[in-house]
Amino acid sequence: MENQTAANVYSEPPRFDLDGYITNYAGRTRFERFMWIGCHSPHLAHDALKGAVLEAKKGQDTARYECAVATLSSISPHDPDASLDKEWVEKTTKRVRADTERFETELKGFKNNLIKESIRVGNEELGTHYLSIGNVSDSLKAFGRMRDFCTNTHHLVEMASNLIIVAVEQKNWVLVQSNVQKIRNIQQRTDDEAKLQPKLCAASGLAYLSQKDYHHAALSFIQAEANLGSSFNQVLSSNDVAVYGGLCALASMNRNELKKLVLESSSFRTYLELEPHIRQIISLFCNSKYGQSLAILEAYKNDYLLDFHLHGHVTELYYAIRTKCIVQYFIPFSCVTIDSMAKAFGASEVALEGELVDMIEMGALAARIDTQKRFLVSKRTDKRQAVHEQALELAKSYEQTARLRLMRINIVSAGLDLRATRGKEGNNALTDEFATSPTGSSFSPIQTGGAGSAAAGPVEGKKVVGKYKGLHTKS
Repeated sequence: MENQTAANVYSEPPRFDLDGYITNYAGRTRFERFMWIGCHSPHLAHDALKGAVLEAKKGQDTARYECAVATLSSISPHDPDASLDKEWVEKTTKRVRADTERFETELKGFKNNLIKESIRVGNEELGTHYLSIGNVSDSLKAFGRMRDFCTNTHHLVEMASNLIIVAVEQKNWVLVQSNVQKIRNIQQRTDDEAKLQPKLCAASGLAYLSQKDYHHAALSFIQAEANLGSSFNQVLSSNDVAVYGGLCALASMNRNELKKLVLESSSFRTYLELEPHIRQIISLFCNSKYGQSLAILEAYKNDYLLDFHLHGHVTELYYAIRTKCIVQYFIPFSCVTIDSMAKAFGASEVALEGELVDMIEMGALAARIDTQKRFLVSKRTDKRQAVHEQALELAKSYEQTARLRLMRINIVSAGLDLRATRGKEGNNALTDEFATSPTGSSFSPIQTGGAGSAAAGPVEGKKVVGKYKGLHTKS
């Protein structure tokens, strides 16, 4: 279990309701989200940690239960759930040990009988059991052993889907992408592909997001069809697809792409309806209302910091979005006062000036700051010089092309070009074109004579064939 208490604590209350939020998920991710919220939000810490304790007792992972109880006792030692239920731990440990032995014994029996379907099912049951008790590495091995005993495409898809769940648990994003691609390469019926498409897009988008490839993450989330529902709620919900896809798109796409791919997308519009503030933020950005867009975005920042998968990317995404807004705001102006910009973006002049300095140093903003007049001035470009430089580059390109064409003309006129043709003696034979002198060539036709004598005259009625090892005549 990761040390959840080592990270920051966010003091401001979130906007979401904990009970309504957690109902969007199922499986082991419920406990992870309870613990993350409980360790980082003082306002929801007690309720979230109590939920984590109850969620852990529904399963068989005693290590998670002990971790949740210890965390709850540190903030609320007198709570009834803050004391460890040793009897439950002992019973669960014995039951887990007995189930593990039973599944392993059954699998050995299936292997002795050499029945492929029974072996595949046995590995799947053992992998599911290992995952439920928190033994993720053995779960991955068990699911991986199913590959040799899959007899149809449905079995292969089922195996790869299980591996995706385990890989997300391990945060092995390369394995997630690998199994997503394997499922996409499997030939399936159209109905089955339609059911799997949003899950694969969501899994791929989450992998790209975790690798900080925000543009590809946005494309993956946007391409998800609207029929995801609760089919992938052990990892992501449909609300997450809207939030992750909207923020990644806003940080990595230009205005035209946002309008075409996000706002006008028939499938992604369904997800945006679940999170209407994301659609409003993107619409305001596209309508150049940057201050209002950033204000709404800032109001939901604490919610995103409490998201189990998104929290590590909030700062970077918000910085990219704010930088883009400032750049887009400044494009129509040659000069603007810092005071007016501060009012437009709802920031103090000192803070905004610091942002502008950082953006100029990074090359994101082509401007200068007049500290005396408190102006932001765009860098003036000499258009005449730019046209001259472009003309010179064009002239150099034209000159190079002309020289190459003249060289080609001289080679052809001198008869030095060889054209590969299929000769009578083999496919690699080359017909020598030196026998016929082109018009205007300074070379004379090849002469032949008697033995030991000089060239006597042109060869008549004979074809000269050029070989790699020399020239010889052929009647």
